[in-house]
Amino acid sequence: MTSEPHPLAAAIGARVRKERQSRRWTLDGLAEAAGVSRRSVVSVEQGEANPSIATLLRISDALGVGLPALVEPPVLNAVKVVRRADRPVLWRGDAGGSAALVAATAPPDVVELWDWELAPGERHASEAHAPGTKELLQVQDGAVTIEVASERVALEAGDAIRFPGDVTHAYVNAGSRAARFSLAVFEPAVGRGTAQTHV
Repeated sequence: MTSEPHPLAAAIGARVRKERQSRRWTLDGLAEAAGVSRRSVVSVEQGEANPSIATLLRISDALGVGLPALVEPPVLNAVKVVRRADRPVLWRGDAGGSAALVAATAPPDVVELWDWELAPGERHASEAHAPGTKELLQVQDGAVTIEVASERVALEAGDAIRFPGDVTHAYVNAGSRAARFSLAVFEPAVGRGTAQTHV
């Protein structure tokens, strides 16, 4: 007996399939363009698994649509309100942390606003994003250490940092209490220069 897919995973899968099919790409073509396995693309499209943020970023970059296009319904109005209960949570840590995509702009220059919580001892490592990506982070509560390439910076509540998102980086809570931070990610020129055919 198979379990029903999570509504968010199912919605993401449907959007990935729609974007892929609108380009007449095969599953193998999207997998190659995104640098992920064919099985990963199939799992995402079927809503079988809760894909990692890294996998979703790779797929959205390959499709040239930006991550928000895969996790949020289309907006018909210039004003969009996202209620706390409706925010897509795209990462859950083993100790209870989470990352929710709060709001975002449409391509080509995508800005994402995230709400992160890290439980004591949690660490989230991120691959390098697309060239030119920048991140802004402000600690709201607790303490967070940011690892950017080989550099480590300790931040406390109220502290902020700007760093390149196109290198490997990580968010770490080495403290004894939960930490919360806001994160803005700027990814310029999403989709520009993306190959047009993946068959």
